[in-house]
Amino acid sequence: MRILLAGGGTAGHTSPLLATADALRRLDPDAEITCLGTPRGLENKVVPAAGYPLRLVPPVPLPRKPGKDLALVPARLRGAVKAALEVVDDVRPDVVVGYGGYVSMPAYVAARRRRLPLVVHEQNALPGIANKVGARIADRVAVSFPDTPLKGGEYVGLPIRRMISTLDRPALRSEARAFFGLDPDLPTLVVTGGSQGARRLNQAVSGAAAALGSAGVQVLHVIGPNGASDPGWTEPVPTGVPYVVLPFVERMDLALAAADVMVCRSGASSVVEAAASGVPAIFVPLPIGNGEQALNARPVVEAGGALLVDDASFTADYVADTVPALATDTDRLARMGAAAADLVPRDADDRLARIIADVAGATR
Repeated sequence: MRILLAGGGTAGHTSPLLATADALRRLDPDAEITCLGTPRGLENKVVPAAGYPLRLVPPVPLPRKPGKDLALVPARLRGAVKAALEVVDDVRPDVVVGYGGYVSMPAYVAARRRRLPLVVHEQNALPGIANKVGARIADRVAVSFPDTPLKGGEYVGLPIRRMISTLDRPALRSEARAFFGLDPDLPTLVVTGGSQGARRLNQAVSGAAAALGSAGVQVLHVIGPNGASDPGWTEPVPTGVPYVVLPFVERMDLALAAADVMVCRSGASSVVEAAASGVPAIFVPLPIGNGEQALNARPVVEAGGALLVDDASFTADYVADTVPALATDTDRLARMGAAAADLVPRDADDRLARIIADVAGATR
């Protein structure tokens, strides 16, 4: 079985792609898996590191508003489709799988032209333009959230890495906190803005360092690769309570295991990984885009597993007023964690892999 997986840009696309690739390998150890990305995305680092071949095509941004960039889409798409067709003709996949984003549209067009089976996976509660188009020509469409408005969508959940879907937080907590240089017994806040960091989260939480330290709440703060060079970044004031600042975390399973509560954006991966691990969260949706991040968070928030605060309201005062009381309330945290953990499928990677194998097998 030969599979071409198209997705890239951010961790929101690459993480489910890699989780699916691993599930396909478990399902069929002889499967030949090739990943398709663009030269500018995170896939250029994480896909080769995971041991999968990566082929590249030019990115095709799909603007939501009229303008010069929208007028350039047809020419850009023609070039990207030509590159995607070259990859398809070389790899000769039994099925093409797309996860949305810049790289997926040319892959969908190439699959259509070569009359190849197509599977689409949408990670967000509100689908993007590429997957709206792809869903119309796909053999199967999988979605991460049950109410995603996508033609033919089957609710399978979001594929996440096995190290997270099988995570035993209590068993790993002491090891995780030691790994990051944290106290083994203090209530712990983990902050992450995703693979690129988030200025609003960085400023608000570091600005509340004194209040957090006074309450005995230690912090693991992942500020992003460029966070420390951001003119708005200020080092948290020392309080005698650990406040560990890192640009990036490879072992997200350990970060989740260390956490009593997490502050993060509400991209699909962040929502599902926190919920599947039973980590109570404060979700701060990205204020740009089409509103998908708030919709991603809604099921967990409504179930009582997380809090939701808009970007403008997430300030140092909010953190100081909210987080210490939450992080030190063990009963409330236990209720939130249980509500979140009961909500999301942990086997979406295997479910999607079986769909892909079924579609590939139907044509062989």
